[in-house]
Amino acid sequence: MAEIITMPKMSDTMTEGVVAEWLKKVGDPIKVGDALLAEIETDKATMELDLDERMDLSDFKDGRLLYIGIEKGKALPVDTIIAIIGENGESFEHLLSGATPVTEAPKVVEAVPVAATTVSTPAVDTSNIKAQKIGMPKMSDTMMEGTLVAWLKKVGDTIKAGDAILAEVETDKATMEFDLDNFIDVSIYNPCTLLYIGIEEGKTVTVDDVIAVIGEPGADFKALLAGGVNATAAVVASPSATTPAIAEVKLEESVVETVATDGRVKASPLAKALAKDKGINIGQVKGTGENGRVVKADIDNFVPVPVAATAKPASVPAKVATTTAPVILGEESFEDIPLNQMRKAIARRLSESKFSAPEFYLTMEINMDKAMTARVSMNEISPVKISFNDMVIKAVAVALTKHPKVNSYWMGDKIRINHHVHIGMAVAVEDGLLVPVIRFANTKSLSQISAEAKDLGGKAKNKQLQPKDWEGNTFTVSNLGMFGIDEFTSIINQPESCILAVGGIKETVAVKDGQFYATNIMKVTLTCDHRTVDGASGAAFLQTFKQLLEDPIKLLV
Repeated sequence: MAEIITMPKMSDTMTEGVVAEWLKKVGDPIKVGDALLAEIETDKATMELDLDERMDLSDFKDGRLLYIGIEKGKALPVDTIIAIIGENGESFEHLLSGATPVTEAPKVVEAVPVAATTVSTPAVDTSNIKAQKIGMPKMSDTMMEGTLVAWLKKVGDTIKAGDAILAEVETDKATMEFDLDNFIDVSIYNPCTLLYIGIEEGKTVTVDDVIAVIGEPGADFKALLAGGVNATAAVVASPSATTPAIAEVKLEESVVETVATDGRVKASPLAKALAKDKGINIGQVKGTGENGRVVKADIDNFVPVPVAATAKPASVPAKVATTTAPVILGEESFEDIPLNQMRKAIARRLSESKFSAPEFYLTMEINMDKAMTARVSMNEISPVKISFNDMVIKAVAVALTKHPKVNSYWMGDKIRINHHVHIGMAVAVEDGLLVPVIRFANTKSLSQISAEAKDLGGKAKNKQLQPKDWEGNTFTVSNLGMFGIDEFTSIINQPESCILAVGGIKETVAVKDGQFYATNIMKVTLTCDHRTVDGASGAAFLQTFKQLLEDPIKLLV
């Protein structure tokens, strides 16, 4: 009997996975001992999906891969169908039609009624109407709605390339000219005319709400408005990345006519503001807008005419030094990097932690003089090189046994005090951050911790960690001291109650009995979830941790 294979949950934080590689193709045999189906990229590692570990394949006499439901490189939520296996030639289509809501079928069903009433079945056939709706444009990244300050065209006016400034719109950041040239190709209509205005000046509507209709004269725009968007129409959205940036200038007036030295000049509010900012006499600017109106483009393109040289009075020097500002040429560019599974998980989990846990921070300085001396002696006999981070992990583990409240989980309706000590060790990797776990760290020697930390760190960087390597930590240590960071704070890795941020060891000057002397200080900051750990509990833990590192012989007993 055919069976569905779903996206497996391969880590405790995994919510979706990517099929990095299919190791079988449709028709290939699936049998005991040869059941590696695919490589799955989770939020922490890329692992093989071995069906032998998940089901009994001995029930299939001639087991085959019957169906693949996701392309290589695609992501799907946990428990969504990715494949079907069964006997050679067995029918499986009924399994797809009866899929549970985790598949995409119900989404299509739910979308049908909406589409039928709004787009798919308009009351009037609008496919041949040579007109297009214009929506409120999104003119800033945070804009949700806009106010129509002034219409610069009226119904019946012609709109053409180079003369397509439709209106002035006030966004959440500025008042700007809405130039259709920056959004659509108005030359598709011959001629292009403003057929309809759907919002009065001073009114506010949300982004993409219809504010106008443009098209060929006589086009049935009423049917278009009643029947939805036709095949060639699209509500105007934000400009593309290649669209020239629109200057954001806050205006204090909505309608204006400026008086220049050579007579009365018509200008848009934006043009007037730009001219004032640039020190341009607007009376010298030739307007290219309707009826000679000065618009933004005229100010941008304006080149002052040099004043003819005149005879200078004898008292004025014959030569006046002038400077020319250098022309700086540059090109704006950017790159969008798709989120991988690890980065998605980091964003999700740390956001949940930061915005749900009431955190507080405790910072302490630790004198590392004795620890530095002890480390030299330890490494003379240790089979592996012991690092300061190994000493920190050991000191944390010992301190947690004496302060169990810090070694706890917030469980929503209860607090779980962990009697075992599993230390998570934050490791930076190319795609983000992994936290392999040193289990029962309080029972291990410094050399054992050092060897295990090096092994797990190497596996993390090579993406070779397995679930047993990263699950179950009760406390996390994040050390950026090797990067020259003196002090920082970390975000709690929930459901843990605390995380320790460790800075670098820095030589500094201290005072004792009125005498200056050189010493070595390391700063640490404990981030605590106030729901489980109070300030006094966190401070007591840090005091014990400090005592252990300042007298490291205590780590050996």
